[in-house]
Amino acid sequence: MASPTPPAARRARTLLAATVGGLLLSPAAFAAEGMWTLDNLPKAQLQQQFQFSPDQNWIDHAMQSSVRLAGGCSGSFVSPDGLVLTNAHCVVGCVQGLSSPQRDLQNDGFVADARGEELQCPAEELNVLRGITDVSARIAKAAEGKQGQAYVEARNAEKGRIESECVGSDEAKTRCDVVELYNGGQQHLYRYHRYSDVRLVFTPEYSVGFFGGDPDNFNFPRYNLDAALLRAYEDGKPANVEHHFTLKPEGAEAGELVMVTGHPGRTQRQLTVAQLETVRDVSLINNLLWLSERRAMLGQYGRIGEEATRQAQSDLTFTDNSYKVFRGQLQALLDPQVFAGKRAEEARLREGVDAAPWNEVEAAQVVARQLAVPYMLLEQGRAFDSRLFGIARVLLRGGTERAKPNDARLPEFQEAGQGRLRQTLMSSAPVYPEFEIAKLTWSLTKFRELLGTDDPLVKSVLGTQSPAQVAKALVEGSKLADVAERERLWAGGAAAVEASDDPFIRVARTIDAAARAVRQRQESEVSSIESRAATQIAKVRFDKLGTTVYPDATFTLRLSYGDVAGWEENGKSIEPFTTMAGVFARNTGAEPYALPQRWLDAQSRIAGDTRFNFVSTNDIIGGNSGSPVINRDAQVIGLAFDGNIHSLGGSFWYDPTLNRTVSVHSAAIIESLKSVYGADALVGELLQK
Repeated sequence: MASPTPPAARRARTLLAATVGGLLLSPAAFAAEGMWTLDNLPKAQLQQQFQFSPDQNWIDHAMQSSVRLAGGCSGSFVSPDGLVLTNAHCVVGCVQGLSSPQRDLQNDGFVADARGEELQCPAEELNVLRGITDVSARIAKAAEGKQGQAYVEARNAEKGRIESECVGSDEAKTRCDVVELYNGGQQHLYRYHRYSDVRLVFTPEYSVGFFGGDPDNFNFPRYNLDAALLRAYEDGKPANVEHHFTLKPEGAEAGELVMVTGHPGRTQRQLTVAQLETVRDVSLINNLLWLSERRAMLGQYGRIGEEATRQAQSDLTFTDNSYKVFRGQLQALLDPQVFAGKRAEEARLREGVDAAPWNEVEAAQVVARQLAVPYMLLEQGRAFDSRLFGIARVLLRGGTERAKPNDARLPEFQEAGQGRLRQTLMSSAPVYPEFEIAKLTWSLTKFRELLGTDDPLVKSVLGTQSPAQVAKALVEGSKLADVAERERLWAGGAAAVEASDDPFIRVARTIDAAARAVRQRQESEVSSIESRAATQIAKVRFDKLGTTVYPDATFTLRLSYGDVAGWEENGKSIEPFTTMAGVFARNTGAEPYALPQRWLDAQSRIAGDTRFNFVSTNDIIGGNSGSPVINRDAQVIGLAFDGNIHSLGGSFWYDPTLNRTVSVHSAAIIESLKSVYGADALVGELLQK
């Protein structure tokens, strides 16, 4: 008998077959592929495959019931009183910001028994999409005839004007973002309703929301209650929302049409081969090396004691997760058959058209590779792995940039985004000095290692001291952990920041010119070239395929469709469902398979055959975490929280035979709230019609 075909080879064959067939990875190639904008849904395919064609009322309802967590996740309204369903791992920042050594909400869980007990998150923001406008022509006109930095500045200025006009005087409740689609082929203005008063209603114990930890991450079967509830408030009261999904307690069934409405972060399916080579050879390698060492540093810090473990817990979780994602992506791009498929796909797209755009992108990759490390260390700030440094940089640049006309500022400091920027800057989440020192010591060590001891900037920062000495002096000498000090400096602008002797502000000032310089080179010599070329490549794609191709993910609202189904691997059938009895069978009492006492006490009350997690063929990526899984009646039947191991290549393509979305079943959410947490009021709110 022939041995089973390895998954990577099967993916490569699927990709190559699509290319040879001349399909250019169009939707017809893959049954459920695509992260579709809601103004361009594949209605014909939905009708053909599932006999479902959503009308405009259904689309508008889905759009305004879906929620974006500005920090990088998705969610949905599930009651008229602003109740929002999302993942537990999406509210970690809120929960940690509300926790203390005396009240560890992260590990003990939290349930608000009444509205008055709901806790305001330090810096959470929710966005609900209200409208989409094509502004491509306006931005193209502003940048016409310009190149390099002039092109970047013209586009940024026009985007700033468009966003500011959209926000107007309603900064508190409106957010507007100009979004590039098709890698710059289109620019759309997304207008959101903004909720800045967000309160925690429910989160499970860490050991339940992350049951199985890193060993089970991106695997299946899974047994996770990765679910949490927030509530949007306006004017001090629960928000009254017109559109919300209802929860179907029976949940998803095998073979059922399921749709995910959420905000996938970023895919790279439309990059050129030259760009993918840079991703493979530079970006992923750098990220993996960085994350692997950061993971070791965080683990070492956490072994100091119980409180250190708590402080590092979420950082370590997300570092582990990111490492696994990037490792999977690198493994995918190292498969020679996959790259052969990508080359064949690009060759077919380039057939009969001017090759100049692709050649320009390829030439720009030389500079991209040169700038990768200094850009990572300086402009991305990885050399200064400290929340206090991030605060100092915002204060320093904010003082400088806010003194300029709005259209001359760096995009992140333009008026349209001031509400979110200030809310994050003034977060009351605690700062832990010893943890900051540990992270900063490590990152300053990497700074010296990667740029060299004799680098002038390294000398300016470290002087004659060690990274540990500098980190200790910076953290212990700073006042930026005090929100009142941040308020004073922000309100005082450039003059107040210039007069400050805070050591973190001094360091931010020391490296600012070099960081801005590397950013300018990245924008003028790489990004602007890629963006102009992408516009031309997108036109070729539109000419050959029209709008039957979905754009790469951009952390904007998308719909993915598929069905509830397991998969076949190495001669074994992976069933689509797990049950709540399974989590008790998997419990060992030792991390990461240790259930909390509250769950052990509730075992006799839980219906063991209740479905817990399930998989479906939906095409999702990071950012979709917390997305509702809905049926054709717009009822929530699940909550997306992960993908299987095969989905890690999803940044570059989708394989329907193996890629799966992993979700919490709605029945498990209701059963847990009722039988474990005694949250009858929340169950009633979730089930009201």
